[in-house]
Amino acid sequence: MLLTTNPANIIFGIDPTLFASILFVLTYLLIITEWLNRAIIALAAACLMVLGGVLTQEAAVQGIDFNTLGLLTGMMVIVGITKNCGVFQYLAIWSAKKVNADPWGILVMLVMVTAILSALLDNVTTVLLIAPVTLLITDALKISAYPYLFAEIFASNIGGSATLIGDPPNIMIGSAVGLSFNDFLFNLAPITLIILPLTLIPIYLIWGRKLNSSPEHRQQVMNYQELEAITDVRLLKQSLFVISLVLLGFILGHDYHLQPATVAMSGAALLLVLNNLTQNAEEQSKTVHKSFCEVEWITIFFFIGLFIVVYGLESTGILETIAHWILGKTNNDLTATAIAIMWVSAIASALVDNIPFVATMIPLIESMQSSFGSPEQIMPLWWSLALGSCLGGNGSLIGASANLIVAGFAERAGQPIRFLPFMLIAFPLMLLSILISSIYLYFRYL
Repeated sequence: MLLTTNPANIIFGIDPTLFASILFVLTYLLIITEWLNRAIIALAAACLMVLGGVLTQEAAVQGIDFNTLGLLTGMMVIVGITKNCGVFQYLAIWSAKKVNADPWGILVMLVMVTAILSALLDNVTTVLLIAPVTLLITDALKISAYPYLFAEIFASNIGGSATLIGDPPNIMIGSAVGLSFNDFLFNLAPITLIILPLTLIPIYLIWGRKLNSSPEHRQQVMNYQELEAITDVRLLKQSLFVISLVLLGFILGHDYHLQPATVAMSGAALLLVLNNLTQNAEEQSKTVHKSFCEVEWITIFFFIGLFIVVYGLESTGILETIAHWILGKTNNDLTATAIAIMWVSAIASALVDNIPFVATMIPLIESMQSSFGSPEQIMPLWWSLALGSCLGGNGSLIGASANLIVAGFAERAGQPIRFLPFMLIAFPLMLLSILISSIYLYFRYL
């Protein structure tokens, strides 16, 4: 039997419950202030959980969700290799030309591409690929990139909420509960198809009518040759083949007891093999090194530290106590609990990054199972958490990792996205999406 806590409290001699609570709150505060890189904060806090006697080293390792890490790493490698063929730039240019370089039409097309890619790949990777092309197109049209980047942030989080792999919170929930790609697709994709077009309406009213570009500038975009963006046809074929296999694996893997991490890592390994077959040893070393550099190691190590911190808090029993308190406030009513989880998740995810919030909520909801019965009976709570956290990420710039990545591109391009102006528009739009989701959740499940 694995010993969870370290009874010796070897360094601090403080009660584990008090120590874990203080450390958890400080970790959150430091992540919000961005005083230090969030990966550094999470890893340092994880180490203190062990040094402070809250967890043993063995328990800390047990608290890490390697399925989430494997899925993220595998998909990052696949997309990192695939982008070298230019297929994502091709999609963006093709989309712009399909609407004759009309500024509002381009915004709608880029939103659709962003949402679809966010669902099939993941939203963080998608914005890394789409944001630079968006800046290129808006620069050619001589119009502000702000409405486009704003809309793409929303599209990435809405599209990402539709599938298991689209948004890190879904990956974490799916791994913890054992939900398949099909489960998310069947339960969450329908509502995203409603929310996305409805979100475009206020964006049009705010910016769409003012988006104008001269015929000369529009012609410049029309002169782009999308086929020239494809720089490696062989790699394109290899990548599309592997991505198709991976998506098939996500859809069918659950029936064959294959975890998403196994599917993603297998796809990454296969694409690495195909990409390096014709190279000599020295070239292979360079190519493999470049491929692994595409992995967002900051995100991976942030997850590792975060899992340990939350597991340390969970081991003290605090989360179970909070779960009973919430159930008491909602009178053990499933409907009230589900709606409460969705709204609290949305607002909290707008104020802090949705990843640490979901990491905290997963064991909290697991603690509620005994009050409602079987795992099937609390499924609405998981869908509430998924929708609330993913869509809530749209509420502010720090609500989701994808938001911060887009903001970084905008700042480097001299068109910064400021925290408060963004939030003044984004937060009400986010609440609208949560209202729609609440209605959907009530009528479909409750």
